[in-house]
Amino acid sequence: MNKNALEIYRAETNVELSLPIADDGIKAGFPSPAQDFMDLAIDLNKELVRHPASTFYGRVRGDSMQGAGVYDGDILIIDKSLEPQNGDMAVCFVDGEFTIKHIRIEKEVVWLIPANDHYKPIKVTEENDFLIWGIVTYSIKKQR
Repeated sequence: MNKNALEIYRAETNVELSLPIADDGIKAGFPSPAQDFMDLAIDLNKELVRHPASTFYGRVRGDSMQGAGVYDGDILIIDKSLEPQNGDMAVCFVDGEFTIKHIRIEKEVVWLIPANDHYKPIKVTEENDFLIWGIVTYSIKKQR
C-alpha cells in the first residue's frame, strides 16, 4: 500500500454521543472565569455530518497539504454529495490512488493544487482515470 494513500472509513452516525460544550466560547486572549456547570452538550455527528449516507472519514497520509493546515495523521470529514466548486479541498481518485488537493476548475481542464511548494500542481488530462470523489468539509487534528 502506498504510504501516502488516504485511509477511508464510513461515518458511523447511528450512535449519539453528547459531550459537554463551553457554548459561551473559549477566549484565546485573557482568561475568563470558568463555567461551573456546562449544561449544554454537543453531538459531533450532528454538528459535522450533514449528509450521513454520503459522508466518510479519511486519515491523511503525506504532507502535500500542510500549507493549508492539513497534516499527516489528520482526520478529514468528506462529503460525496456536494457539487465540487473551484477552490474546494477535494479527495480525488487519480489513476488508482486517492489524493487530497485543492481543485481549480477551468473550462477544459482540472488542476489539482497542493499546499506545499515541494509538490507540483497536477494537470488532469483525458488520459487520466480521474474522479472528484468527495469534498472535504472539516479536518480534525490531534493537538497532543
